[in-house]
Amino acid sequence: MSHLLVVGAGDMTERVLHPLVAAGEVREVTLVSRSASVHQMARVLVSGYDVTVHSVEVDARDSAALVPLLRGRRPDVVLQTASLSSPWSMAGRTDPLALAFARAGLAVRLPLQLPVLRATMRAVADSGYDGPVVNLSFPDVTNPLVARLGPPPLVGVGNVAIMQTRARAALRAELGADAELPLLRLVGQHGQLFDVVQSRLPADPADLPMVWVGDEAKGETLQRRDHLPYVPEPIAPGYAYNALAAAAALPVLRALLPGGAPLRMSVPAPNGMFGGFPVVLRDGTAELDLPAGVSLAECQALCDRAARGDGIARVDTDGTVHFTESAIAEITPFAPDLVEPLSLADIDRRASRIQDLLKDRKSTRLNSSHQIISYAVFCLKKK
Repeated sequence: MSHLLVVGAGDMTERVLHPLVAAGEVREVTLVSRSASVHQMARVLVSGYDVTVHSVEVDARDSAALVPLLRGRRPDVVLQTASLSSPWSMAGRTDPLALAFARAGLAVRLPLQLPVLRATMRAVADSGYDGPVVNLSFPDVTNPLVARLGPPPLVGVGNVAIMQTRARAALRAELGADAELPLLRLVGQHGQLFDVVQSRLPADPADLPMVWVGDEAKGETLQRRDHLPYVPEPIAPGYAYNALAAAAALPVLRALLPGGAPLRMSVPAPNGMFGGFPVVLRDGTAELDLPAGVSLAECQALCDRAARGDGIARVDTDGTVHFTESAIAEITPFAPDLVEPLSLADIDRRASRIQDLLKDRKSTRLNSSHQIISYAVFCLKKK
C-alpha cells in the first residue's frame, strides 16, 4: 500500500493528492502542517476516497518533530510543499512595497521558501529515512541551497516540467490527436517560467530554454526547437499556475511510488542541481538524461543566466545569493538590508524581517478578479 507523507496542507497539496488517492495510487497519507486546517483536509480525503489519512498539526520548521513521523510512519515518498508564505500571498495588493517585491523577483523572498525545506531535509538525515523526497517550494534554488547543508531532495516539481508540458501541447496541436509524440527533453530555470506560460518570447534567443525533440538512441533525428513552450495560448498569472504545477508533479510522484514505471522527464533541481534538467526516474533515483554530445557546462550556464529572471545575479559556492541590480533598485528604497548578499546563516532573521515588513505596511486590495489578474500580469513581467 503506497504511503505518501506531505509536509504542507495548502492549495498545492490538495491539487496533487486528490488525483492520486482517487486513482488508488496512494492508499495512505500522512499530512503535516502547522495549521489546524490540516485536519479538515484529512476529513475531506477520508470522506471522499478509500484512503487512510493521518493529520499531524505541528510546525514543520521543527525538524525534531518530523523525525518520529519519518521513523514511525515509514512513507514511501515525502512531498514538501510548504513555505512561510505563498508566492501568491500578495496577489491583489497595490501598495508600493508589494509592487516592488513583485517586480524584484522571487529570489528576494527566498528566505520565506527555504526554512521548512531545510528542516525537512535535516529530519530526513536525522531519521535515517532513505526514500525519495520531492520539493515543490522554489526547487530550482532551494534544492541546491540545502545541498550545501546536507542531503538535497531527489527532485523538484513544476517549473521546467511545466515548460515541458507546454511544449508537449504544442507538439500535440502540430502532429494531431492520434500521433505518437516524440521524446521531449528540456533544460530551463524558474526565472523563465512566467514568460513561457504567458507566451512571451524573449528578445534574445540565448534566453530561451533548451528544447530537444527526438531520441537519438532510437536513431531518430534530434531537433532543437527552443520556442515550443511559448507556442500554446498564454495563461495569466494566478492560482491557475498551481494547476499546471500539479499536473507536472503527478507523473513524477507516480514514477517514484512503489511499482512506478521508469519516467523520462525534465524536472527542477535533480540531486541538488541549479535549474531544471532531463532525467530518468527509476527505482527512487534520478539519472541525468541529456542528449548525446550536449555539454552539461553549457546547460548549467543557461540556468545560471536565466536565474536573473528571479533576481539572482549569482550564487557563491558557500550558498551566498547575490541579487541583480534591478532587484536591488526595487527594494532598496524600503529595506536595503534585504538585498544585501544573502547567506544561509541569515535565512531565519531575514525571513522574519520580510514578514514584519509586509505585515506592517497597510495593503490596499483590488476588488475585482479582473483587476487582480491585471495586477499580476503587470507585476510578474520582467523589466
